[in-house]
Amino acid sequence: MRRTFLTAAAALLAAMSIVGCSSGADSSTLRVGTEGTYSPFSFQGADGKLTGYDIEVVQAVGAKLGKTVEFTQTPFDSIFAGLEAKRFDLIANQVTINDVRKAKYDLSKPYTVSEGVIVTRADNTDITNLAGLKGKTTAQSSTSNWADVARNAGAKVEAVEGFVQAVQLLKQSRVDALVNDTLAVGEYQKTTNDKGIKVAGTTGDTSEQAFALLKGSALTAQINTALDQLRADGTLKTISEKYFGSDVSGK
Repeated sequence: MRRTFLTAAAALLAAMSIVGCSSGADSSTLRVGTEGTYSPFSFQGADGKLTGYDIEVVQAVGAKLGKTVEFTQTPFDSIFAGLEAKRFDLIANQVTINDVRKAKYDLSKPYTVSEGVIVTRADNTDITNLAGLKGKTTAQSSTSNWADVARNAGAKVEAVEGFVQAVQLLKQSRVDALVNDTLAVGEYQKTTNDKGIKVAGTTGDTSEQAFALLKGSALTAQINTALDQLRADGTLKTISEKYFGSDVSGK
């Protein structure tokens, strides 16, 4: 009877050990959630591989931490739900720092500084500033900071999965405008030379972007240290100049 009990106990301990090993993320891997459709920050390169400013920055962070970076592509409007479900350790997708997010998540030190712009069809003369968005419809990722900017200006927001879809709706006259990051808009115009749209005005604010993690994550301090090191050794500046021709990583 004693032997049977000891055998059963050993089996239970082994099972508990297996469960313990399988729960939680591999400490040697940094799991990252990103869109993969938001050029020049996170997109598919000509070779079909994930690339972009945010991708290279988080890969450099992973290297500083001695971790392999593993990406999960997720639409922006469900990316925070993925973080909360622990599908990944952090979001690398130009997450704008604001009070609501600071209260709910850990946000790293910023690694991008930019401003918002209002984009309209080229022939539009009604919208030249945020006040002109009142009563209009804009196309945005509904949970993005830019959606909040549009709503606060009195616009109705039409939810889209990404920037390119927003531009398509705008050109089809299904929406009146879109609000987005000047860096993303500039990259789109440089790549496409799209004469059908124009930058009609600015939002008048400067924003900072950061990595987002679960509140109280043990990784936050490590990532901030890595960002400090990458800023000090010039890596952030080099990556920034590669994609934008100037240093937009902040100070």
